[in-house]
Amino acid sequence: MAQWTSAVGATQLARLLASQQDRADGGAGSGRRLPAYRALADGIRLLVLEGRVPVAARLPAERELALAFKVSRTTVAAAYEALRGEGFLESRRGAGSWTAVPAGSPLPSRGLEPLPPEALGSVIDLGCASLPAPEPWLTRAVQGALEELPPYAHTHGDYPAGLPALRQMLADRYTARGIPTMPEQIMVTTGAMGAIDAICHLFAGRGERIAVESPSYANILQLMREGGARLVPVAMAEGLSGWDLPVWRQVLRDAAPRLAYVVADFHNPTGALADEDRRRQLVEAARSAGTVLVVDETMTELHLDADVEMPQPVCAFDPAGSTVLTVGSASKAFWAGMRIGWVRAAPDVIRSLVVARAYADLGTPVLEQLAINWLMSTGGWEEAVALRRAQARENRDALAAAVRRELPDWEFEVPRGGLTLWARAGGLSGSRLAEMGERVGVRVPSGPRFGVGGAFEGFVRLPFTVGGPVADEAASRLAAAARLVRTGTTTGAEPPRTFVA
Repeated sequence: MAQWTSAVGATQLARLLASQQDRADGGAGSGRRLPAYRALADGIRLLVLEGRVPVAARLPAERELALAFKVSRTTVAAAYEALRGEGFLESRRGAGSWTAVPAGSPLPSRGLEPLPPEALGSVIDLGCASLPAPEPWLTRAVQGALEELPPYAHTHGDYPAGLPALRQMLADRYTARGIPTMPEQIMVTTGAMGAIDAICHLFAGRGERIAVESPSYANILQLMREGGARLVPVAMAEGLSGWDLPVWRQVLRDAAPRLAYVVADFHNPTGALADEDRRRQLVEAARSAGTVLVVDETMTELHLDADVEMPQPVCAFDPAGSTVLTVGSASKAFWAGMRIGWVRAAPDVIRSLVVARAYADLGTPVLEQLAINWLMSTGGWEEAVALRRAQARENRDALAAAVRRELPDWEFEVPRGGLTLWARAGGLSGSRLAEMGERVGVRVPSGPRFGVGGAFEGFVRLPFTVGGPVADEAASRLAAAARLVRTGTTTGAEPPRTFVA
């Protein structure tokens, strides 16, 4: 790491360490008192591993931190030296010190790929947050699309901005949510990934900074890495409340990222739901910093509890779409095999995205656009999404109960919506759990996939893709993997048996 990308102030670091200590005091402590420098070093190391302090974050100067903690500068210097020796801190004269993770750590960072269907007989796949299609609505939508196809078949079939009928439908749906929208503000894309890829190519060339939540969606992080972006992680607030606004303001001011990517509704992977005030403040901060805010709404319709009150969309605070670019998709709310996404933005931004798209995929399949338009125009979308919510709710409750029973030392909060649960794995390595999970027949992504630079080693993500007896079996296999990690066993694991619900 050659340069820091964000900064952590002495007061902020003291607050984070105090919060961490409060949580530790609530659990079973060892009772052993560490030297002051060692306690400080261990606290900072744990904050880095849990993603509360991002990798490549500049730490306060020794004198400043000593004043904030009311300890000697020698204590801080010794803590920093210990962190440098362990690979969690790098320093350069004149540039200060910034956080790192040890070189050579087995920390995966790539995205998530689904298993092929033929591998699913013996492996329970908790890798991808995707559910089977909500039938009969997929079949009905395709049949409806086929009936409407003939007029389009007499054209060239290329619609770089999307079918006019679907653009109008999506614009009307935003208008119904209280954000007046014209079809000229909509571009239909090949899934949300296609939308975000187009935005990154237009706004953030190689070497540009993009601020991202920490943790964030693994596949988007990988897309940005491969595009050459410099990712600036911004730690999420504790619990399921969403963003830490003081930290966001500081990062936007200090790092001046060209783009910022956020998930306001049932964040992937934590399930957090940002409240309306946080949404307003983040838009104001992005506008002041000149940062384009990319808001991923793919989980918006997956509110699973009846009493959830959904805040206004983030784009309500920038209806013109010049600061907030909103990305939606049918893949999570309906079916991952239906690769239809969209962008809502200012008309001039949409025109630029359409022009840039000519060098990528030219357009989105017409038949799939017709299928989504049929669903939305007939009321089938609402009924299909209701089925999806019911299935996800049932799976969520079954999986949470099974994990609490089989792995009582794991910590998590049950989100009110979305498709994922973010679990602290009882002090175990998420990377090792993923490795041992493969041996016992459960595939689970480790925390570092959702972080930048190796953060979140003590976490795993559990999606709501299985329920009933399969959820029980998945938790049982995770418990078996945890035992292998805890005992250091690398051989002798029983091969997974074929499991059919």
